[in-house]
Amino acid sequence: MKFTGKVWVFGDELNTDAMYPGFAMKMDPPEAAKHIFYEVRPGWTDEVAAGDIVVAGKNFGVGSSRPVAALFAELGVAGLVAEEFNSLFFRNAVNAGLPAMTVPDATTAFSDGDVGTFDLSDGSWRNDTTGACGSVPKLPELILDIIASGGVLPRLAANGYVPAELRDVLRSSAVAIRSAGSA
Repeated sequence: MKFTGKVWVFGDELNTDAMYPGFAMKMDPPEAAKHIFYEVRPGWTDEVAAGDIVVAGKNFGVGSSRPVAALFAELGVAGLVAEEFNSLFFRNAVNAGLPAMTVPDATTAFSDGDVGTFDLSDGSWRNDTTGACGSVPKLPELILDIIASGGVLPRLAANGYVPAELRDVLRSSAVAIRSAGSA
């Protein structure tokens, strides 16, 4: 399970309230996604492209349980990489089917605009621009399976726990956001 893309680097202690401002919480997901990092890096959503990767420092996603991961997916972000994730935020990313990898010193190994490749299957990562590379412990198979399924709700549908006809609906960011309790 590999993702490659242009990297956007952010710092430490990025909280979900700064990533997903309160005024955007009443908007439909496609509109709300246009306001990610509104307070941190205004205009970022005008520059980010589908397939890009967010790299952050320590304690990425601290704060409330706002379902920002589903909004990253709405923007087409290929994956999230951080030196350290807030555990609730990491699980929200997994539940939304968004690949996430912890890479120590990620903000040192990558700069804005670099191209990075990350492989959750074996824990390897590479800065394709500079050649820097390394590996981290592989995620548990269950987590990889949830991400590969497109999130926890589609995985439940695939395993017969919810009706199969809801499978595509359950992959939507609106469902991911609503199931996280923000609406």
